[in-house]
Amino acid sequence: MTLDELKAQALTCQGCGLAERRTNVVFGEGDPRSPLVLIGEGPGDTEDKMGRPFVGRAGQLLDKALNDAGLQRSQVYIMNTVKCRAADWSTGKPVNRAPTDDEVRACRRWLEPQVALLGPKVILCVGAPSAKNIIKKNFLITKERGTYFPCEFARTAIATLHPSYILRQMNISGDGGYSLLVADIKRAWEAAQKLAGS
Repeated sequence: MTLDELKAQALTCQGCGLAERRTNVVFGEGDPRSPLVLIGEGPGDTEDKMGRPFVGRAGQLLDKALNDAGLQRSQVYIMNTVKCRAADWSTGKPVNRAPTDDEVRACRRWLEPQVALLGPKVILCVGAPSAKNIIKKNFLITKERGTYFPCEFARTAIATLHPSYILRQMNISGDGGYSLLVADIKRAWEAAQKLAGS
């Protein structure tokens, strides 16, 4: 199966309750041959509307961090562990929420073959939820960020702070961890390049 064939199947998925209210399945985008794949948790409002990962405020900050790390968005592949927006509709207006364990499990039917087809050397988990899904269940972002881990989906995996977390922290102190995000992207890219050449 090709990546395009897998995407075509994913776009019609009814595997969990998130399918009922989504606008778009956010499959992923970028260079499928890149040695570095960035994986976030799941799409938000802007991503759901546009069908593209990391295109809201957090995505704009991620693009800036990629540029500051000497990269273009087109040089990497960007995706999420969950392909549809998780939101609480109890008030009538959607409020983003973390995907449930069942929703995460249901979406592994797309996540696992997608990463297998991409065959990255390095996975950069963007945020703790992604790291808990990809690296290990008890991942601690504050202690284990920036550390290389063995990974079933790539030669190695590393996690960094989520841009939405950085945006919240920027209002409180300094750069909110932005410089750490840039440094982690640089390290992940360097490792990916080295592994791709070995």
